[in-house]
Amino acid sequence: MDTMNTTIVTLGCSKNEIDSELMMGILKNNNYKFVSSLEDADIIIINTCGFIEDAKKESIETIWKITRYKREGNCKYIILAGCLAERYPKELLEEIDEIDGIIGTGNIKDIVQLIEELKNGKNKIIRTKNINEDYIERIKRISFRPTEYVKISEGCNNFCTYCIIPKLRGKHRSRKMEDIIEEVEFLTDNGVKEIILIGQNITDYGIDLYGDYKLYELLDHLNKIEKVKWIRLLYLYPDNISERLISSIKNNQKVLKYLDIPLQHINNEILKRMNRKTTKEDIVELISKLRREIPEVVIRTTFIVGFPGESEEIFNELYSFIEEIQFDRLGVFTYSREEGTPAYSFDNQVPEKVKTDRKDKIMELQREISYSLNSKKLGNIYEVLIEEQGDENLYVGRSYMDSPEIDGIIYVSSDKKLEIGQFIKVKITDYLEYDLIGEIVDEFGK
Repeated sequence: MDTMNTTIVTLGCSKNEIDSELMMGILKNNNYKFVSSLEDADIIIINTCGFIEDAKKESIETIWKITRYKREGNCKYIILAGCLAERYPKELLEEIDEIDGIIGTGNIKDIVQLIEELKNGKNKIIRTKNINEDYIERIKRISFRPTEYVKISEGCNNFCTYCIIPKLRGKHRSRKMEDIIEEVEFLTDNGVKEIILIGQNITDYGIDLYGDYKLYELLDHLNKIEKVKWIRLLYLYPDNISERLISSIKNNQKVLKYLDIPLQHINNEILKRMNRKTTKEDIVELISKLRREIPEVVIRTTFIVGFPGESEEIFNELYSFIEEIQFDRLGVFTYSREEGTPAYSFDNQVPEKVKTDRKDKIMELQREISYSLNSKKLGNIYEVLIEEQGDENLYVGRSYMDSPEIDGIIYVSSDKKLEIGQFIKVKITDYLEYDLIGEIVDEFGK
């Protein structure tokens, strides 16, 4: 087999990152060589996102930019993977001449076969519509950062009326507990410190395999792995957060007291139209219980504004709720009208400008909330994972309160040389709207 230089460009969510790493592992096992430069690549795989309109636009723009490497450079084949590829395979091949192949979310195990067919003269290959395929086990990662994501389930059974994911990623499928444990052991044996468990809805973990919600049991097992330092959880839908799960999060020392719980809205009429399985009353009770049981818990959530039927009065209810609850971390999306979803044809669609204004209003509120919450952290000491070095003696890190890339950071000045992936104790000396500033606390607490 001829060695071909390959590179993968990954867009979208962390679940896509894992799919890219799986493809890298498969290709490396078949003697494909990876290069970091697009100019040097014979094969460019673009792992696309097709979740909402903005993500689709970013994917299309990236694809068009990369096509020049085929026209002007070394690139022989451009292959699209991921959600956009699964969603619009024929349209993409018809519209963009430089694309040679499409591989869907459930077909990444076929990546070598697809490339071999291209090398043998076949063109415009589509491998999609296998969205309920089992997770590919025992493909070893080939790169290791201090923080790595581990997918514990694929797909989703929620069928929210605004969401296309079940049509792109299939039904909810949990991985076997022993396979997840083996992967986490392998990663931590290779220096990984923080494991982020991820899935479209990890609260449902185990229900399909074991007939019960088993995330609590998985956490109990992972907590016993000696080399694991931090275990972070993304994303916990609120409807099946049980007493057993809360207890497991509370009592397992390595499980971070950080919960990303996508709520999407608070008005009961909108929640019902969204086909969400919770009510405002359920949500208020859950947040109260979490804060009571785990006093140091940090709760992150996301909301959608401008969903069809969201009147000014309903929006104000959401705004007042956010003002009252004071979420530690919060993101806002404007409703994206997606073909193939029930909400696409709902009446009372909200104008784009109104959606944007509502998003801006909530983000301004959250800025104030975050600034106020950060002011109360002055003098607190946190364990911080160092992630990068800035200018001179300045370092950037995160505490348990922040997920990578989406939350805040802690700036740390240090006369001592710090290593990437090192944990240090930091005392907070100043604060910004979303970020914190601190200094190292030595062994005598100074």
